[in-house]
Amino acid sequence: MVVVRRAASFLELIKFEHTVFALPFAYLGMLIAAGGPPTAWQFVWITVAMAAARTLGMGANRLIDQQLDARNPRTANRPLATGAISPRTVWIGCAFAAAILGLAAYALGPLTWRLYPGALLVLVAYPFTKRVTILSHFLLGATDALAPLGAWAAVRGSLFGPGDLPAWILFFAVTFWIAGFDLIYACQDIDFDRREHLHSVPARYGAPTALRLSAVCHAWTTLLLLVLAPVSGLGWIYFAGALAAGSLLAYEHAIITPSDLSRLDTAFFNINGVMSLTLLAATAVDLAVG
Repeated sequence: MVVVRRAASFLELIKFEHTVFALPFAYLGMLIAAGGPPTAWQFVWITVAMAAARTLGMGANRLIDQQLDARNPRTANRPLATGAISPRTVWIGCAFAAAILGLAAYALGPLTWRLYPGALLVLVAYPFTKRVTILSHFLLGATDALAPLGAWAAVRGSLFGPGDLPAWILFFAVTFWIAGFDLIYACQDIDFDRREHLHSVPARYGAPTALRLSAVCHAWTTLLLLVLAPVSGLGWIYFAGALAAGSLLAYEHAIITPSDLSRLDTAFFNINGVMSLTLLAATAVDLAVG
């Protein structure tokens, strides 16, 4: 029972259910790279890799930010900050996730195995970036954007060939998408970040500027997703899905203002989850009928 409780606390700590954000875009890269359904082997190991990568990244984030989380009223009830879970348990969880990610990278082919050390470094390094640069929002975005890039590499075994442009379009689309809603999310911690000398756009320039920059990021996300259609040979069903995704992002900005962040959880969790799943469904259908 102790092991089960610790495992449950660990999954709560890393918000495992929020894997839904990155996983659809990993599948998007996988489907476009394969031109339809991948092999069962690829599907299983890409899924395992994405879950392991997110577990490692979130676990490392919580460990590195343990003291900050304990001092921040918004995060003071997180299991690691309250002592409901021990750092040793989180270290074990992170080590296990890193090993599983390595196993998945090896199973998916020579290129993903060569990329594995770099992926480990990026996943563990991100939490330190907000201590040194306001570009941390975009570095987080790039970290999450490794999902479609890694899936593409797993299927194609290539990232820099003449046919690999769609993978990089997806990479930058996800980078701007994640950075955009991280800019919104960081508006909650303006006072705390200033007090702790942490770097973020909201803390330095204020919420209005952060929200405007977020809107620009999401405009770029929408544009890149639309450009992906002709570059990848996708049809009108995907294009309609990309337009729907852009509309959801626009709605996200319509319900958030600098003076009213009360609907931030709706914007952050619900709308972004629906957006990514909508785009994945449109891509799958387009490839199936096209």
